[in-house]
Amino acid sequence: MRPRRLKNEINVVPYIDVMLVLLVIFMVTAPMMTTASIDLPSVGQAAQPPAQPLQVTIRADGSLTLRDLARGKGDERETSRAELAQAILAAQADNPDQPVLIAGARDVRYEAVLGVMDELQHAQVKRIGLLVQPTGK
Repeated sequence: MRPRRLKNEINVVPYIDVMLVLLVIFMVTAPMMTTASIDLPSVGQAAQPPAQPLQVTIRADGSLTLRDLARGKGDERETSRAELAQAILAAQADNPDQPVLIAGARDVRYEAVLGVMDELQHAQVKRIGLLVQPTGK
């Protein structure tokens, strides 16, 4: 009798049978599954519009100008560095979250802008930012 030779083939028929049984199980159970409902947050109107900022302008000669943009462009006054923090805190008496923007002229040293920002932070002024203008490219 001749010895039986080994085959080097894989019989994939049982794997296909298992795959088809799983496919039928998933097809039958998929419609029975309940979908979860997710409560997403809704966005509505803000309770109040954002406050117009106070603008501190530093000119090339070092003088400071305080402008309240909420009152219009006509409300502009010159202040000294010593009076600046008190003037801003007085302007923010009604709305302490009113932002303050610091605008420096093109010729102003950055050190002067940082000095004004540091003084305002020491005076506990909240929401301080820098005002920049985009380049006209």
